[in-house]
Amino acid sequence: MSVIAWIILGLIAGFIGSKLVNKSGEGVILDIVLGIVGAIVGGFLFSFFGAAGVTGFNIWSLIVAVIGSVVVLWIYHMIAGTRSV
Repeated sequence: MSVIAWIILGLIAGFIGSKLVNKSGEGVILDIVLGIVGAIVGGFLFSFFGAAGVTGFNIWSLIVAVIGSVVVLWIYHMIAGTRSV
């Protein structure tokens, strides 16, 4: 996958993951970063359990990236704590 595809997939996965975890985004840059890290983590977790990880720019890869993004965001919130707005 190209870098642009990773950024787009990361942005979408980070946005969806942020909405699932805390109902509000973390900001565009942090959503992209956590989404890309989530795609990597999701790919690793799925490969570890014998399933296909991120295979390209498709629905399956988006699902894997969103699940990884949720895991990364959950860990991020555990470490950073919740902020009251």
